[in-house]
Amino acid sequence: MYTFNAFCRVVIRYATLNSWRDRSRKRQREISFEYLTEEKFYPFSTSNKYFIDPYEQYPITICGQTVILTNGELAAALLSLPEKKREIIYLYFFGHYTQQEIGEMYGRCRSTAWHHIHSALQMLQEKMEVFSHEES
Repeated sequence: MYTFNAFCRVVIRYATLNSWRDRSRKRQREISFEYLTEEKFYPFSTSNKYFIDPYEQYPITICGQTVILTNGELAAALLSLPEKKREIIYLYFFGHYTQQEIGEMYGRCRSTAWHHIHSALQMLQEKMEVFSHEES
């Protein structure tokens, strides 16, 4: 019995020493949260104008149909286009009409419809650049 009690004391003693050694090693490697809040260059949170609400919606009406966009710049650029250009972009990209079908709707050939689609996209790109420069 005496030998078993001595053995248990030795085991408990070494377990305690190992525990203290592990705890001191861990403390040397860790940085406390208090230290991080004291430093000026480690803020916990930031706010930035580049983080936008992903659920914000911009409904626009084109050709009697309401399209919901999630990009405000795109919605503003589309609304600033002439009505015919808006309709052509809507028909091609949102309505999934072919160039041939768009040309037939306006009484033109397919290549003329492609030209109108291309020019509408160029105007949209220019408007988007203007709106993005205004935001900066």
